[in-house]
Amino acid sequence: MKSLSRSPIALAVVAVAFSAAPALGWNCPVQIKAAEDAIKRTEAMKLSPEAKPLLEDARRLLAEARKSHANAQAKVDHANAMWKAKAALAEAESAAALSTP
Repeated sequence: MKSLSRSPIALAVVAVAFSAAPALGWNCPVQIKAAEDAIKRTEAMKLSPEAKPLLEDARRLLAEARKSHANAQAKVDHANAMWKAKAALAEAESAAALSTP
């Protein structure tokens, strides 16, 4: 019986895990850009009264994401920047769904 530590599948899983970890820090700009684009698209719409607070939240979260990324000292800071950017994207998309083009 083969040892799990020498299995080609186990080695591939470990290689993917180690190669993906550093990429998280570099993903912040992509997430931030996606949120920026969604906010710009939403701002171009006629916003409903319910959508305006959502868009404000999106702007606030985007600013926090930028700050977290710019001041990042560790992986957790990049993770926080990414979740804030993703939350900003979700808020902007929700505002757009409640509004008309």
